Amino acid sequence: MCGISGLFDTRGRRDFDGALMHRINDSLHHRGPDEGSIHLQPGLAFGHRRLSIIDIATGQQPLFNADHSVGIVFNGEIYNYQQLTDELTALGYVFQTKSDTEAIVHAWSAWGEDCVHKLRGMFAFVLWDQARDQLFMARDRLGVKPMFYALLDDGTLVFGSELKALLAHPAMKRDIVPQAVEEYFALGYVAEPRTIFRQALKMPPAHTLVIKRGDQRLGQPRRYWDVSFTTDNKIDEVQAQEELTRRLREAVKLRLISEVPLGAFLSGGVDSSAVVAMMAGETNGPVKTCSMSFDDPQYNESEFAQMVADRYQTDHHVEMVQSDDFDLIDTLARLYDEPYADSSAIPTYRVCQLARKHVTVALSGDGGDESFGGYRRYKLHMMEERMRASLPLGLRKPLFGTLGKLYPKADWAPRVFRAKTTFQALARNSVEAYFHTMSVIRDNERMPLYSARFKSELGGYNARELFLQHAERAGTDDPLALIQYIDLQTYLVGDINTKVDRASMAHSLEVREPLMDHPLVEWLATLPSHLKLRGGEGKYLFKKTLEPHLPNDVLYRPKMGFAVPLARWFRGPLRQRVRGALLGGPLADSGMFDLKAVGAMVEQHENGSRDHSTPLWTLLMYDAFLRNVMGASSMREAA
Repeated sequence: MCGISGLFDTRGRRDFDGALMHRINDSLHHRGPDEGSIHLQPGLAFGHRRLSIIDIATGQQPLFNADHSVGIVFNGEIYNYQQLTDELTALGYVFQTKSDTEAIVHAWSAWGEDCVHKLRGMFAFVLWDQARDQLFMARDRLGVKPMFYALLDDGTLVFGSELKALLAHPAMKRDIVPQAVEEYFALGYVAEPRTIFRQALKMPPAHTLVIKRGDQRLGQPRRYWDVSFTTDNKIDEVQAQEELTRRLREAVKLRLISEVPLGAFLSGGVDSSAVVAMMAGETNGPVKTCSMSFDDPQYNESEFAQMVADRYQTDHHVEMVQSDDFDLIDTLARLYDEPYADSSAIPTYRVCQLARKHVTVALSGDGGDESFGGYRRYKLHMMEERMRASLPLGLRKPLFGTLGKLYPKADWAPRVFRAKTTFQALARNSVEAYFHTMSVIRDNERMPLYSARFKSELGGYNARELFLQHAERAGTDDPLALIQYIDLQTYLVGDINTKVDRASMAHSLEVREPLMDHPLVEWLATLPSHLKLRGGEGKYLFKKTLEPHLPNDVLYRPKMGFAVPLARWFRGPLRQRVRGALLGGPLADSGMFDLKAVGAMVEQHENGSRDHSTPLWTLLMYDAFLRNVMGASSMREAA
């Protein structure tokens, strides 16, 4: 696990400044504090920061083959590297190390661009082929590990594990992309392949990119994998439980290879508890587990984590997070490099901080909700789907659209009585309704926040286009499978994986996600939806499979998740900060926002007439980005 970076001259073979490459590489020191090195040759520079996990003695990077014709910088873990090493050895390749990194180098020599199909794990790497005079960039199937890149005006390609590596180059422009801002305020993150900066891009998950010297433009990344929701598997329920157990055990066991201390997150939820249950008996000694408790009982799951810890006699570590733990706002802005609004980044940062005191590698339960059908919103969407199916859109749109406008928004009421949002969803088609559900600031609230100038710069762009584009690729008419596919392409990558990668690597902690094992994801996508959501119970098959392994109180309790008390913060300890940040300073000076609309939102939240906590947090984190990443004196808006 590590941080990678580099420079490539797409026009010639200029010598790159070693001091500059060191600065770029050192910007990622937190990702790999154990070792750091760079490689320089005419037209190429590689940088690597290492967090030593496997083959500590000989796995240093950048790594080259014996004749230095192929070299690589790699971030991630290839869990099947030992089998891959055996296969490549049989083909005549000689290994100088015991690392998964060298397996990728020889896999490239053996199979070229198709080498990615052989890799089972999480990865982002850039490979240099001297004979072909080209770079090959690749990112794992589900976007666990990040990759950023930009083509500078002088023809230099700069790449890195985080945006800060690109920003360390003095020629990297910081012009903001209006469409990226719209995506952020709709979804809480900037979705692949955009970044907040016009010049930089994210490599999309399951894509590769070849960059040849002499290319005047970068080509389009090529997709090498996609999940196919066929949902036509005829397997019976008992067989499905047996097969799921086998696949879970395999996915977990593969991720236990390590030469450093290894443990797991244990939140008390189904997913992390399942991972710990599968780990038990596979490790030498008790599993090391880490969880957070919260002083606010509304968010505290620690008693359920303790049930699992007791059952499997884990070496359990718990720390309490205070409900006013909001001092991380500026730290998070610097950590994520671009606007990011998931407030659960705060407890995620803290649990990674705790885990690093005891282990260097931690297994997590991330990815379970998307594949097993666990989100509460899936149940609500399916209820709406049945109503949408009963009336054609031509009737629904005017009827429910009018009701949605007239019905008062009742944030204070129990969720079952909040009909305004449901009416608005019923007035839309399935994909647009799901986008409405997933929006952190919905269209009717988001658009009034924008200034007239900024709306003009958007040119009519709405972030819902992302969902429509992914829906076209989904290849399924099953309504649950469709939104699962959209989540795998958007929310899982842009929100969950981004959150965990930055929070963990900030503490030099490697996190492994067995529920994102791609063969497991592929198999789950073939199962009928009634095995995922049945009778209003999400994760139906998953929970049934786990009944012999976990207490019912863990399996069948209401989902909580990592949450923070934003509404109370903004009416209490953060009240003045919110006012100062949103009505003055960089955010106000940016010219992007209608300050009257922002002010009205602040007033309504403070007086208790509306709960605008999520929109206010989204605005506050954008302000933190402007102050901490852009710098008030260097902000330049895109025209």
